[in-house]
Amino acid sequence: MTLKDKLLAQRIYMLLGALFITSLVVSNLIFQKFFYWYPFDIKIFGANLFEISVGILPYPITFLITDLISEIYGKKRANQVVVTGIFASIFSLLIILVANSVPAIDNSPVNNTLFTKVFGQSAIAVFASMTAYLFAQFIDIQIYHFWKRLTKGRHLWLRNNFSTWFSQFIDTFSVLTLLCIFEVLPWESFKGLLISGFLFKVMVAALDTPFLYLGVYLFRKRFKLKMNEEISLI
Repeated sequence: MTLKDKLLAQRIYMLLGALFITSLVVSNLIFQKFFYWYPFDIKIFGANLFEISVGILPYPITFLITDLISEIYGKKRANQVVVTGIFASIFSLLIILVANSVPAIDNSPVNNTLFTKVFGQSAIAVFASMTAYLFAQFIDIQIYHFWKRLTKGRHLWLRNNFSTWFSQFIDTFSVLTLLCIFEVLPWESFKGLLISGFLFKVMVAALDTPFLYLGVYLFRKRFKLKMNEEISLI
């Protein structure tokens, strides 16, 4: 690979990392808004089956990006992005805590009460999300590379979906458990939100498979990569 190609690959890797971190941090800030993602009112365990937090929306993007990085740049680079995401989450948590502790002036468009209501729970959400995300993303990367070794680089759809489905369940279960423990969400809604959130993520994981195939195809064509070959940035 030429120096020009390596520089391009490095820039793309940094861009993917930026998209990953942005999706992760934003999901922790917007999680308190809920919506119906399907126009049917179906109850399960006392909760609406299709009711989920908008914080889930950016999450499938993070798993798509780590799968793409795993496929093209390797396990080590994917783990680096995960660790960087953890640092970004901690840093955003500190900013929120400082901003929440500063008293608002009398004519502030957003007063202390409103700011705390919107962002006050974000500290708990970041902690819960970060803990769940840590387990889920590392599990996703491990399972992805297990299937990649087992299939010798073939059947991309298999490792993409199996790794994402399992890790997304771990993520959804863990973050909901922590949010209920800290009384951000009521335990009565746990089962319904778990099923709804996991079902949504499974559907999105299936839908993003063509995008993963497209991304891998473009990478292999641009950098002339063989089956199972990875780009080394060193």
